[in-house]
Amino acid sequence: MPRPPHKPKPARSAGGAGLHPRNLHQGRYDLAVLVNHSGELAAHLTRNPRGETTIDFSDADAVRCLNQALLAHYYGIQHWQLPPGYLCPPIPGRADLVHHAADLLARSCDGTPPTGRRIRVLDIGTGANCIYPLLANRSYGWRVTGSDIDPVSIAAAQAIVEANPLVRGNIELVLQREGAIFEGLLASGQRFHLSLCNPPFYASEAQARAANQRKRDNLARHRGERGSPARRNFGGQRAELWCPGGERRFLQQMITESRAFGERLCWFSSLVSNGDNLHPLKRQLRAEGVRQLEVIPMGQGQKQSRLLAWSFLTPEQQRDWVRESLQASG
Repeated sequence: MPRPPHKPKPARSAGGAGLHPRNLHQGRYDLAVLVNHSGELAAHLTRNPRGETTIDFSDADAVRCLNQALLAHYYGIQHWQLPPGYLCPPIPGRADLVHHAADLLARSCDGTPPTGRRIRVLDIGTGANCIYPLLANRSYGWRVTGSDIDPVSIAAAQAIVEANPLVRGNIELVLQREGAIFEGLLASGQRFHLSLCNPPFYASEAQARAANQRKRDNLARHRGERGSPARRNFGGQRAELWCPGGERRFLQQMITESRAFGERLCWFSSLVSNGDNLHPLKRQLRAEGVRQLEVIPMGQGQKQSRLLAWSFLTPEQQRDWVRESLQASG
């Protein structure tokens, strides 16, 4: 289990108001402590206009070093490397989704999230960073199966798992065929308590590049610059950032496929970044006959998102399933 967080010292906010109460990344990053976990991080420390120690959060190398330090300090993950050009995610926001998803399972356990490897979790689109399996296992001890359609992502995630004895044996990586989400992924009779997903947001590479350019321009204006350095923290490969139809179409397919696995998964869940997608997705879920439908608001600073969750089981069926799992041997 993760170690308790140190009392934070002034630095840039890790997530701002709105983080889940169990999120370890409350307040500001304690960079004076974190540099002890990443020798490279010290080289990226700088001062903001208020004289506070911080890093350039648009610099991919700086964010990578920060993530390595956060994972080591809070979760005991000592080795975490990404292939060039792959997504380097913000840890606090990813942890928030895991904790909110844990609350769904807590409903079947008298309000306390269940822990231990008897709880099986499926992560759709794990990516090269393997971040959700790492956080889910180290926060709650869950056994996680991560899937991805990109062989490079699977190889990188597998290397992370193999390099960290604390998670080895508790995280499995599976190469999924392109065009499928759940189909072909679950072995015969296999059951999971929860599925997680952070779906591709953009509908095309051009759309993703245009959005990234706007981020660069906004950051440059914020710093009073005319241009921006070449190496920016806006990486990501196709499967991580875009797919035909973007977030809405991806989740529509997920909902369609989920019906066939409704008795083999307690809770399906996914991040929804675009609030305009909620209405059509909820309408589709009701048409599919879900028994439970939840929209859980999440917010980190000025960024607002939500966790969409659904189940084809009743609360009573879920409670029996989870309790049976926790009482089982192995």
